[in-house]
Amino acid sequence: MVMPINKFVLSLLMVVCVCVAAISNAAAAVRAQVDRPSVDLNESFMLEVIVDSNTDLEPDLTVLEDGFYLGQVSQLSNTSIYNGSIRRSRTWTIALMPKSTGEQEIPSITVGTEKSEPLKIMVNEPSDAPPGEADVFVASEIDQTEAYVQAQILYRIKVYRAVATRQPALREPTISGVEALVELAGDERSYEAILNGKAYNVVERVIALYPQESGEVSISPAVFEARVLRGGRITGRKVFQSDAHTIKVLPIPAPPDDFPDAAWLPARDVQLSEEWSREPDRINAGEPVTRRVTISALGQIETQIPAIGPPSVDGLNVYADKPELSRRVETDGIRGVRKDQYAMIGVNGGDIELPALDIPWWDIDAGSWRVASLPGRTIKVRALDEPAIAAPVAAPSATADARETPALKIMPDGFWPRVSQLLAAAWLLTIFAWWWSSRDKKRTPREPAPPPVYKRQARFVKAARKAAVAGDGAAVRSAMLDWGRLQWPDDAPRSVGELAERVSPPLSDELRKLSMASYGPGGRDWDGAALAKSLKSIVLASDKVQAGSEDTLPPLMPPAA
Repeated sequence: MVMPINKFVLSLLMVVCVCVAAISNAAAAVRAQVDRPSVDLNESFMLEVIVDSNTDLEPDLTVLEDGFYLGQVSQLSNTSIYNGSIRRSRTWTIALMPKSTGEQEIPSITVGTEKSEPLKIMVNEPSDAPPGEADVFVASEIDQTEAYVQAQILYRIKVYRAVATRQPALREPTISGVEALVELAGDERSYEAILNGKAYNVVERVIALYPQESGEVSISPAVFEARVLRGGRITGRKVFQSDAHTIKVLPIPAPPDDFPDAAWLPARDVQLSEEWSREPDRINAGEPVTRRVTISALGQIETQIPAIGPPSVDGLNVYADKPELSRRVETDGIRGVRKDQYAMIGVNGGDIELPALDIPWWDIDAGSWRVASLPGRTIKVRALDEPAIAAPVAAPSATADARETPALKIMPDGFWPRVSQLLAAAWLLTIFAWWWSSRDKKRTPREPAPPPVYKRQARFVKAARKAAVAGDGAAVRSAMLDWGRLQWPDDAPRSVGELAERVSPPLSDELRKLSMASYGPGGRDWDGAALAKSLKSIVLASDKVQAGSEDTLPPLMPPAA
């Protein structure tokens, strides 16, 4: 009877495991997101459907057919390990093209028994009409013609191509006028568009500008150069350019009446949140608890977000840590994130009131002041247990030895505690004297010197050669740009094409091939072995050559190049 029972138990366990796996797959959370919230009619965009589990189920995409044309569908499974726990997810990417203008709803996508939230996307009339029957043209746009000091301005460059091109290169515009910070707002995007019945491949680059003073910002036309392939023949290099733009920068407005000392923070959205290492509703006096306050601002870089000062509350010792600064790119630009962390220690028992936290910020879309707030809260601190009180000494009887009474009055109050303190101090001095006499005076602690620049450059070159042999163009680009930052710290190249202008052949030729392959028909038309061989010896171009290279165009690179 033992064997049948064991088989029954094993079978039952297998059934339970299969059921649990099926339930977890069916109950996996489903999320949907688009790569941008606004598109033109006959312009494609990307919809991502994400499941927080490596499920075998497929999403139901038939609900999209009423309002959208479905294009290519791709999927990706991802596994990551975070704090020892394994996280799996699966992502479907669907190319969609809207059928009509106006605000369109992307319905809920069903995977198993779970559904995503519906999304809204604005579909506009085509605004970039091709000049005549142009096969190639460049368009540019800005999201606002008036902006405030340090507010984000999004500048978009779109290159439309209805024919194949060779040796494409995009020269970014010259920005003049008042001083402005320039940041790349995400990777380049590639999608399809239909204008006047003609299909175009569109490459879009988004740049974020942050003017630092009032006045005007002038943006020259963006220039695209390429050789065009028509009827089996390739033309000479042709030049295409977009329109120029001018932006009026307004001065900083007066702070709100309720916050006369408010720091200037222009943004599209500001969010304020907090996290605790453990719930502060019940902590012991003397035990630390950590509070992390996060402020994120859409349309602002992380270094512009004001610091969140630690609270000053009686009965609470607060110790600030170094803030964490980061950023992420969203459809409406850059979102800067600042995290301030504090360790808090309650001194005495009782309730401690933390005040509310208010961050005034300027809404650049509404043109008015707003306030992001965290409500106040109460921290309950439990006092340490009181020390036990010694039992009272009974009064001496009349028959007690009379010689004991004077002895009790010889030592004054607090005598023995003072003796204990003196003995402890003498013991600490003895330990310090022993350490001082036994330490090695010849040894002086020194911080290890950082490795020299040439060793760090050698590591990047070695990594680039290894990636070239493996055919990994993205890794080659990353390693060589890191090498370039060390070689020219004050004027680091921003692309592989720009780096190619600063070195001599054969490395410059191979880097140009890697750059040009980004939008070539093959997509991988570059020789990794030849590039790895050319990296054995890097010779910088002469000053004369480099001076002449300023007129060359940085290449139009895709995200993975």
